[in-house]
This record gives sequence, structure tokens and C-alpha cells, in this order.
Amino acid sequence: MKVSGRTHTGRARLLMLLALLVLAVGCADLVAGRALGPADVWEVLRGGGDPTARHVVLQLRLPRALVALAAGASLGLAGIVLQAALRNPLAGPEVTGVTPGAVLGAVAATGLGLAGWESPAAVVVAACLGGFGGAGLLWLLAGREQGDPAQTAVHGVLVSAVLSGLTAMVLLVAPGELGSVVQWLVGSTEGRVWEHWVLLWPWAGAWAVAAYALAAPLTLLRCGDEQAAAAGLATGRARTAGLVCAVALTAGAVSAVGALGFVGLLVPHLAFALFGADLRTALPGAALLGAAVVCGADAGAQWLSRALADALDADRLSVPTGALTTCVGAALLLAVARRGVPEQ
Repeated sequence: MKVSGRTHTGRARLLMLLALLVLAVGCADLVAGRALGPADVWEVLRGGGDPTARHVVLQLRLPRALVALAAGASLGLAGIVLQAALRNPLAGPEVTGVTPGAVLGAVAATGLGLAGWESPAAVVVAACLGGFGGAGLLWLLAGREQGDPAQTAVHGVLVSAVLSGLTAMVLLVAPGELGSVVQWLVGSTEGRVWEHWVLLWPWAGAWAVAAYALAAPLTLLRCGDEQAAAAGLATGRARTAGLVCAVALTAGAVSAVGALGFVGLLVPHLAFALFGADLRTALPGAALLGAAVVCGADAGAQWLSRALADALDADRLSVPTGALTTCVGAALLLAVARRGVPEQ
């Protein structure tokens, strides 16, 4: 395992810099929309502005930015918990069946009329059940090869493909629901309002606290089961607790913004590179990085939508945030793959 040479003070300063970065991308997200410019947004934040401007900023843009931050933090935490619990640098909600399972659960519940935005708690429950189902299916398929990162990744891709196929079947059975569930298939922060924030932040906050409480056991698990058991850790219970935490965090994010690709897979690599193996600092680092990535991607998607709309003369053109994270994440994953799998 690589050990970081950073001092505690250096890591604390790095966390503060990341917090400032999160604040910066949050501000960028607030001014990225089409209707109002930065000066209009600043006027509203100072307490002024006309009623229309105040509605756009305070009722549409602000909750959208907050939801993007919370969802990104959740996915960053879920990814680093999964990679630590499974000792697998290729583990992530997207490729372990957790995110596709959560999407399937949300889509199936919506298609059956059991959940929807009028019953947001039911969406979270359905996403959790689907996420646990996807993770359980991978666990059964991987069998004794769970310790092999490459084999686990292959099985994860197969499980994700199966779950995506089942999601497509649900949409064929209930085609009228396509418009209401496309947000979960692609991943989008568009239309997120205060109701979504009120649903997401207590869930994300509670499971973030649970993840941090597991920092020491997860750090031991990354050293290997034998070393962790020698230190007195019940490895089976610790790993199960970590998996439950990761699935719950993923389900909360998916129920709010859908399947944002590659966030939970790549953010942990950056967090470990910046903060080292100690999850007491890597966990909050991953949360801040995930928040910055998703909120930054949301701002970038809005700016890109404006540019494409002007170029193509299409007023209603909108690039989903999930499309941007998937394209950029895929490119980064290819770069990581070309350099080889990181050493644990």
C-alpha cells in the first residue's frame, strides 16, 4: 500500500482548498443559466432583484446547485467506500451493479405506479432495493474471485449490462413512463427544486456520518483481511457495513439526479492520490471532490447548452449533466487504464 508523506496540517489545508473549490463551482453553477447574467444573480443574492429574477435564482438555480453538490458528495463517498471495502481499484457504483440496480429499482417502481416525484421517499426505497439487488448479484457471480480486481470488474460489467437490459424491458412494458424516468437513465440535475434537496440532504448527511465512522475499519480492510483480522477487526461485518453504506449513498444520489456516470469510479483514485491511504482524510476529500465534479459538470453542461443553442439556433437544447460526466469520465478511465491498474 502506498503511504502518503503529507502531514496532517498539509492535508487540512488541502481540504480547505477543496472546500473553496466547491464554493467556486457552486457560484459558477448559479450564473451558468440562460435567463440571468452574473450581475443579476449577484443582485438577487444581495436581497434585490425583481420577482422573476428572485424566483429563478432562489427557487430554481440555488436548489439545483445544492442537489448537484450533495449528489456528487454522495457518489464520491460511495465510490471510495466500495474501493476500500472490496480492495478493488476498479470498483465503483457504476461497474458493480449498484447504480444500474438503483436505476432499475426507481424505474420499475415508477412504471408500476408505486413511486414518483409525488412520493419521493418511495423512490429512495425502490432505488435502495435495486442497488442492494445489483450488489448481491455481483457478489454471487464473483464467488471466490472477489479478491481479483480484473475478474470483479468483468463480472460488474456483465451485471450492469443485465440490469440495464431489464430497465429497457420495463420501459417497453410501460412506454408512457419514458419521459418521467429518462432523468434516471442519463443523469440530470435539470428541474431539481427544494423538494429534491429536502429529500436528499438528510439522507446523504446521515450516511456520510456513517461512512466516516467506518474510516478506521475501512483503512484496515485496505491492508488486507489477514492484517485487519490480526488487528482485531471483524472483517466480514466491517465489509458488510461498508457495502450497505455505499449502496445507501448511491441510492440517494440516483433517486435525486439519476445515473451520473464514472463519478464514483474515478473520484476515489484522485482522493487516494491527494490524501493517501488514511480514510479519515480521504473520505472528506472524496466528498468534496465528488461535489466539485458534479456541480462543475452541471455548470459546464449549462454553458455547453448555451453555446450549442446559439450555434444551432435551438432555444430548448439542453445537455444533461450525466452525458458530460460520462464522456469526460470515459476519457479519464482510458487514460488510467493505459497507465495500468493503480497499486493498492
